[in-house]
Amino acid sequence: RQALFIGLSASKEPLMMQHREHLVVAVPVAVFAAAGGFLVGQYLSRRGCKKGQVNSSISKDSPKVVHSFDMEDIGTKAVYCRCWKSKKFPYCDGAHAKHNEETGDNVGPLIVKKRDA
Repeated sequence: RQALFIGLSASKEPLMMQHREHLVVAVPVAVFAAAGGFLVGQYLSRRGCKKGQVNSSISKDSPKVVHSFDMEDIGTKAVYCRCWKSKKFPYCDGAHAKHNEETGDNVGPLIVKKRDA
């Protein structure tokens, strides 16, 4: 029994050293893998953003698309597109319905009308 007890206490020290040696290797590998995964994720998300542009065809030669209208020119009511899919842009032609069905989005038009007196 005494030899078994001595063997157990003697084997704990090398086990602790093996544990430390394992951590010395495992921690840098885990940090490197996490950093690499983060960087790859950032690269892929930025690369994919260009494919997800909202405006796919309206005034692409302009750095910013802006339309303005005088209230007097609107008449009683105007319906403007917010999905960028309308063939009559900036006016809505109902193209958002197909867009919503395909993507699960819930975009709708902007309706501008004169206040009832």
